[in-house]
Amino acid sequence: MKKKIITSAFSNLYTDQRIEKVCRTLHENGYEVELIGNDWKGSENMERPYSFSRIHLTSKSLKTAYFEFNWKLYHELKRRADRNTILHANDVDALFSNYLIAKKLNIPLVFDSHEIFSEMPAIQGKMSQKLWRYIERKIIPQLQWMITASGSYAAWFRKKYGINPVVVQNAPRKLDFTTEIPENSPRIFLYQGAINPFRGIDKAIMAMHHLEGVILKIAGDGPRKKEYEELVLKEKLQAKVQFLGKLKPEDLRKVTVTADIGMSIEENGGESYLYSLPNKVLDCIQARVPMILAALPEMLNIKNQFDIGEIIENHRPENIAAAVKKVLDKGRKNYQEELEKASKVLCWENEEIKLLQVFQKASSATGFRQ
Repeated sequence: MKKKIITSAFSNLYTDQRIEKVCRTLHENGYEVELIGNDWKGSENMERPYSFSRIHLTSKSLKTAYFEFNWKLYHELKRRADRNTILHANDVDALFSNYLIAKKLNIPLVFDSHEIFSEMPAIQGKMSQKLWRYIERKIIPQLQWMITASGSYAAWFRKKYGINPVVVQNAPRKLDFTTEIPENSPRIFLYQGAINPFRGIDKAIMAMHHLEGVILKIAGDGPRKKEYEELVLKEKLQAKVQFLGKLKPEDLRKVTVTADIGMSIEENGGESYLYSLPNKVLDCIQARVPMILAALPEMLNIKNQFDIGEIIENHRPENIAAAVKKVLDKGRKNYQEELEKASKVLCWENEEIKLLQVFQKASSATGFRQ
């Protein structure tokens, strides 16, 4: 009988593809999975083959929501966990409660760091950054089991805290690509993901002044959406830029495969962005869509292995436009051979093997270094 796994995250769970893939893999491999999120920013209806629940939050600000969630999560874990449980905490904002219960019961704790939480742009220079750094510093060096989303993240945690995380990239499942590549007119230039700062979205909008016969589609939602919508109006680019809003993962995949070119041109907004491997890169690879990429370590690493697009020279709009033109001139069909190779390597079927090995080892141990 395999142990029960309680997975928790500060997330409404609806669009979190990494957590969905992880829980589904564990469920399909015989673990009893209980997923706990919250209803911060919505609680859309979901169907999953495993148990899930959302903690109700009454907080009006994100700062207090973190505290409320961890307090309620602690009591939820205390009620549900026993000596036959593995706790699985996603990111630092769910780690503290899991740590306390794992210590109390002396049970395994697997920590999954999707990013370097304490170095995210949104908290840099704020008091909350000191708190998250403190939690990292006190807990991470004690952990026995940790996974993270990129090789560069793993190197950062190894250097900072002396832990050696297993890299489980957030790759999608293999897509059996039989779609006829469309002949779009105008050509479709796609951004997908959160509309946050340091994603290069505003620079891509400005690049549209230098592109003809191309439309920029922005799929997603986030704190900068209104600002970027106003930028489009100010620059009179309404005919060249469309906002598609937040899409279900399955609907987003249908949009991705129609694009002529994707983008992942994150700026260096701190170490969490610098060392990231954005989901959109791996999603576009499975959809066989070439991309323009920022010259950041993980994207350079993929580009050096597979010719899946072009690296932008810098974030000046004219240089972004030049990279877009280069990919479009070459044509999506001419990238297919390299995208096909990349899709066979960078897929969830390869990543979940490493994930299962971690949980298999954690099943016969505690969550802390002796």
